[in-house]
Amino acid sequence: MRPSKLNFAQRAWLEFLWANMRLFAVMPYWFKFYVVENVLFFLLCHVLRYRSKVVRTNLRSAFPEKSEDELRLVRRRFYRTLAEIFVDTVDLAHRSERKAHEMLVIEGLDEHRGRVCGRDWIAMLAHFGCWEYCSYWGLYEPSQKVVAVYHPLHDPVMERLYQRLRNSSYATTVAMKECVRFYLRHRDEGLDGRNMALGLIADQAPPRLRAGVPWFSFLNQDTVFFDGGEKLALKFGLPVYFVRMERLKRGRYRMAFELLYDGSEPVAENEITERYVRRLETMIRERPELWMWSHKRWKHKRVR
Repeated sequence: MRPSKLNFAQRAWLEFLWANMRLFAVMPYWFKFYVVENVLFFLLCHVLRYRSKVVRTNLRSAFPEKSEDELRLVRRRFYRTLAEIFVDTVDLAHRSERKAHEMLVIEGLDEHRGRVCGRDWIAMLAHFGCWEYCSYWGLYEPSQKVVAVYHPLHDPVMERLYQRLRNSSYATTVAMKECVRFYLRHRDEGLDGRNMALGLIADQAPPRLRAGVPWFSFLNQDTVFFDGGEKLALKFGLPVYFVRMERLKRGRYRMAFELLYDGSEPVAENEITERYVRRLETMIRERPELWMWSHKRWKHKRVR
């Protein structure tokens, strides 16, 4: 699907935003993460109170065992994460291999290279910490190109802006509804002569329910999950890895890959997705402030 054309005012706005993002991205680390981030945190948490009702409701439902003081601490730390993600994302406007290696450390790099060398595979991600950093896998392993599967934005200017941030020599994007056709078109020859690492963020609520959609017990609630990653893996025999993110300090992460499915083992229906859900819940319980609590995750209710 081709993006809609921009008019003159939209193009001018796009270039203005991009120029300022590029300027911001080359500023010193201390300024971006200890000045700008602190200002954004104050605005989001104390002035705008961004989606505070959604955040409070989600946290209270997910952690009924926590006291109000504990929930308040998680909530404050979440807004800190939200401010940091904004800085992290804009910082992608100026990238280099050296900068990528500073931002992201990959645990078990050589081991994972050996497992996926010469084949396509699926990375199942979550909105946990700075998920945009996951595309740096293409810099760590040049024989593979990251294909980020995503939902296009409605705003044409913001859509073009995110395309610039996410597309590079080592990563590209494809709309979710085009994913299967895209893979069929490129799986034989590869993408630019390279194998593909398909990145799917699978933790948000589907926009609409459909018959047979899988439900899981997740954070003390009945929760519906995308099952596209499982269907893609089973259709094409692709191994699936859970992407585990660990925040080391502001703007710095460690990433690890945990095998969910080897591409050939017999599995029950929804088992791969179930494995993803269990890994995700464990990761969230360990560091709850890093997950995206402002999303209306439980807007769908299960009818029994």
